[in-house]
Amino acid sequence: MYSPANNEQQVLTALARGDRAATEQIYKQQYPIINGWLIKNGGTVDDSADLFQEAMVVLFGKVQDEEFRLTCSVGTYLFAISKHLWYKKLQKQQKEPTRLFDNTEADEDGAQHAHEDDLDVHHEREAHFEQLDIALEQIGEPCRSLLQAYYHKDKSMQQIAADFGYTNPENAKTQKYKCLARLRKLFYTMQPK
Repeated sequence: MYSPANNEQQVLTALARGDRAATEQIYKQQYPIINGWLIKNGGTVDDSADLFQEAMVVLFGKVQDEEFRLTCSVGTYLFAISKHLWYKKLQKQQKEPTRLFDNTEADEDGAQHAHEDDLDVHHEREAHFEQLDIALEQIGEPCRSLLQAYYHKDKSMQQIAADFGYTNPENAKTQKYKCLARLRKLFYTMQPK
């Protein structure tokens, strides 16, 4: 196990090598913080576990790149990723469009600007959805079906493991993260520079 005196770069280097002790250290130090924040913000213990695992997958992917340099603490980085993922999940669950102004505060000009901003956001989202559809077409099988099963059909990892022939839900989850990483890479290469 690493002592607190070791700097974070050593921990990240060990993580990049797949050192289980580094993973365990990061988990023990950071998971309780993220779990506590998520519970206070409407999440569940299951949400915390999923979110933290996704954040760790992002961090693990980043440390594989020799050019990557962390400019903040590991905890700050994981917390930022977790918050971003949580807000994206909440936004996805939201059924109504976001209101930019409270009715009591909005005058006619403000309402017009809010409407225009909503339309701009809507058009931007539509463009992103179109690019995401193209990326999903390019990613191929079984990734396309697996991601659609999880994100569009809300199937559990247990159901996905059974449907796709994985030996257990953890293997299905690992494959989902690999597919998600490939999809992100495809999606971001399509973005205008």
